[in-house]
Amino acid sequence: MRVRVLSSPLFIFLRRVAALLPAFVGAAISFWWTPRRDTLGFQCTPLLPDIRFRVHDGLRPQPPILSPPLATGKPSPAPPDAIVLFDGTSLANFCTATGAPARWSLQNGAATPNGTGDIYSRQRFGDCELHVEWATPTPRLRGQGRGNSGVFLMERYEIQILDSWRNPTYPDGQAGSIYGQSPPTVNASRPPGDWQTFDIRFIAPRFAGERLREPAYVSVWHNGVTVQKHVAIRGDTVYMAVPRYHGAAATGAIRLQDHGNAVRFRNIWVRPLPRK
Repeated sequence: MRVRVLSSPLFIFLRRVAALLPAFVGAAISFWWTPRRDTLGFQCTPLLPDIRFRVHDGLRPQPPILSPPLATGKPSPAPPDAIVLFDGTSLANFCTATGAPARWSLQNGAATPNGTGDIYSRQRFGDCELHVEWATPTPRLRGQGRGNSGVFLMERYEIQILDSWRNPTYPDGQAGSIYGQSPPTVNASRPPGDWQTFDIRFIAPRFAGERLREPAYVSVWHNGVTVQKHVAIRGDTVYMAVPRYHGAAATGAIRLQDHGNAVRFRNIWVRPLPRK
């Protein structure tokens, strides 16, 4: 007796599996190749050179959380050789981008942005050590909308200020980051309302004419914790783009950002370093 192979149960089963195989293969390819959803940042921005992450990449690893020392509530005294830019009484050492007097609010020894724009130190600095104390307001939003401001070195290289206390966002936009470039090694943030400190050591870029000879370098201590250690700055701070150097200045103003959030500032001083 001949066996009818084409109508056997095994053949029918194999034919059904073969019919479903393309769908299974397509689903597997889709699973492995579809990017994960980025709820904290962007996947439409360019890749940063030499690393596999994009500018403001929300899938970049989050800095581990480290509890900093408790805030003392008192300003740190400036060294005798420091240039005090703001002591809580006057903003005479700052101006607007046009040179007009700074018009931020002054209250209880602190300066607060009020929609009048960024302010710039009247003196220009290159290599320096900078001390800034700041406090973020009571949170109303989240992510980059929460206690956002920044300290710009030479007017163009931003160290991010943000309320990063229990506030996930893209890592290169957290407090202590070189904004859009280098996340902090740890999240050393205090709760909103507490005074926090940045101690920054900055080495300005070196140029040969208009050609960049050596990038700027920065070290940052956030509340006494090292979050950037002699990190090369890739260029001028930009949003959603790869940073590049523009111009060949050796010095620039210390710039404080008015980002629309009531971040308070106090006790700002600078120690210029001898240019080597």
